[in-house]
Amino acid sequence: MQYLNPAGTYPKEQKGKTMQEARFYEKLDNEKVRCHLCAHECVIGPGKRGICMVRENQQGILYSLVYGKLISHQIDPIEKKPLFHFLPGSRAYSIATVGCNFQCLHCQNYEISQYPRLYDKKIIGEDTTPEELVAKVRVSRSASIAYTYTEPTIFSEFAYDTAVLARQEGIRNVFVSNGFMTEASAKAMAKVLDADNIDLKGFSDDFYRNICKAKLQPVLDTIVRMKELGVWIEITTLVIPGLNDSENELKAIAKFIKSIGPDIPWHVSAFYPTYKLLDRPRTPASTLQHAREIGLEVGLRYVYTGNIPGDEGENTYCYACGELLIERAGFTVRANHLREGTCPKCAARIDGIWK
Repeated sequence: MQYLNPAGTYPKEQKGKTMQEARFYEKLDNEKVRCHLCAHECVIGPGKRGICMVRENQQGILYSLVYGKLISHQIDPIEKKPLFHFLPGSRAYSIATVGCNFQCLHCQNYEISQYPRLYDKKIIGEDTTPEELVAKVRVSRSASIAYTYTEPTIFSEFAYDTAVLARQEGIRNVFVSNGFMTEASAKAMAKVLDADNIDLKGFSDDFYRNICKAKLQPVLDTIVRMKELGVWIEITTLVIPGLNDSENELKAIAKFIKSIGPDIPWHVSAFYPTYKLLDRPRTPASTLQHAREIGLEVGLRYVYTGNIPGDEGENTYCYACGELLIERAGFTVRANHLREGTCPKCAARIDGIWK
């Protein structure tokens, strides 16, 4: 099984190729393999692929088909991830490959996340090495690399190798993830991640099974694990009318987050109809505002409303005295009154990574 060795390093890989032997798998009988990268832990027969559609068994060896094969790369504000307590106002060089280990009915990036599934297993993207990518990020003067848009776990070999080089250059690394990892893969990535915005899409197995084709518990485990391993965590819930917007479900999510730490920011964002979930209306602003009230009442220090620009729920307030600390408009920071991570009025230390 190709887990990390005791020194915490990956096996040597040949750079510059877009098809690399995968990490985190074991060989079974009859040339089958079991992938241990994500919580599906697919058993894959010869010539077959896993649920993500980008890891293929070739004669008993599992390969990543998307190593360095970038389908998207652009510079975003870090607030777009969304990460509100991590280097506010900075830029993140954002990358993705095709493929995903979820099949969310409401995926906003389904054109790339489901591309191999929609187009007869086809893999597309621009060939890039970790060295080439880090050089581009350095020239762009971005503070971080965001592994995002699709699920970064499915291209974690490339993400890991890039992140190692990025850290050597003083560039931070952030995941925007569904959290559906194994313990081994989460521990490996935590060694090189600075922050992770994890989607907590709902709080029931029925929701995860019917809407995402996945399970809830591995996501909860990853959130706890990343927090324990020292990665800065923020959580996002896309609130969908009639599916995960009940008082009980929102309160359950808030209580779970609080049980890990009241310092974890919770983003509650508005849904709009897309992909296969076209029968649901947009999320009313009042629903998100009520969700924010629930989170604050439960005891979370920071709860943010998303996709409704102009709402006060975009701003950061001091949890101790209520002072306005960071004023935002959409993904733009209009004013930042923090003083070295503390409230200028009461001197309370505000949770996050500020420099």
